[in-house]
Amino acid sequence: MKPPFPLRGRGVTIAPRNRYARLEREPFDDGWPQEEETPGAPPTEVRWEEAHSALTTNRSPDLGFDRSINPYRGCEHGCAYCYARPMHAWLDLSPGLDFERIIIARRHLADRLRAELNRPGYRPAPIALGTATDAWQPVERKLGLTRAVLEVLAEARHPWTVVTKGSGILRDLDLIAPMAASGLCEVYVTLTTLDAELARRLEPRAASPRRRLEVIAALARAGVPVGVSLAPQIPFLTEDMEAVLAAAAEAGACSAFMSILRLPQELETIVDDWLQRHVPERRERILARLRELHGGKLDGPFGERFRGRGPWADLLAQRFAIARRRAGLERSLPPLVTHLFRPPAKRAGEPVQQALF
Repeated sequence: MKPPFPLRGRGVTIAPRNRYARLEREPFDDGWPQEEETPGAPPTEVRWEEAHSALTTNRSPDLGFDRSINPYRGCEHGCAYCYARPMHAWLDLSPGLDFERIIIARRHLADRLRAELNRPGYRPAPIALGTATDAWQPVERKLGLTRAVLEVLAEARHPWTVVTKGSGILRDLDLIAPMAASGLCEVYVTLTTLDAELARRLEPRAASPRRRLEVIAALARAGVPVGVSLAPQIPFLTEDMEAVLAAAAEAGACSAFMSILRLPQELETIVDDWLQRHVPERRERILARLRELHGGKLDGPFGERFRGRGPWADLLAQRFAIARRRAGLERSLPPLVTHLFRPPAKRAGEPVQQALF
């Protein structure tokens, strides 16, 4: 049965079937009395997947990069609104609880990246790290897949960029700071709100707002170009945009961007359930405003998915522009360099042919 209260340590409480599932299961109450107790967080399960390739390319007009790499599928941070949740359907898993409970770790990913950067004719351009799920989610502390990728990028002097909520990024400053000094990397830290209680319910296993400001400050002190991401903005819920930008600027951020919440595929059901549990009095207003922002739907078309359209989208963009200018965050981070790239060395004893697969 659907639990009558939030699950401790989890962002959502439901596990809706994915859109490719052929069977649907429903709970059945057989009438026997049940003891009501607050359940603990369902344990995290790590499943290994052999990485057959490292880089993923895209042509989306909504994204500012053409290639990315993801060490993990699924994310322990458990952000209820995460646009990547529907991707778990490709694995025949639920975009709900399964997304934050069953983490797919990509074995030999750094080796695949090394081989792909060695391909004849490869042309470097900034790689977006962890676009589908956070590269510094809690499981990274144990598995170190992101660090292994960074080691290859550092060896190859390859530019990269990342958006993260994870304070674990500071564990890898020994790799990041030297690359930043050469113009090879930039970091955006996501900060949706300064309201610690709201953040705990929205993003239960991500770093607290206070800790994320500390991450911004530490990165800035280390000479890493750092900005703040206000993504996503949720109407009538994340309403402290000006305070977030001011705090990020004080911590050391020098740039900022935002996006508007969108609810693709199964995310509509997941977020609707979250709203009913946490802010039922605002649920209808929030969903109605999202539909206004996305032309009557809960997700926009390519080219407008993250910024919305119509008068409310324009007003929000104007408000953000004014607040960003007042905070001194209107400039962009410095462009990353590509001329330093050199193919990384192949692994000792590895046949040339094997490096291509």
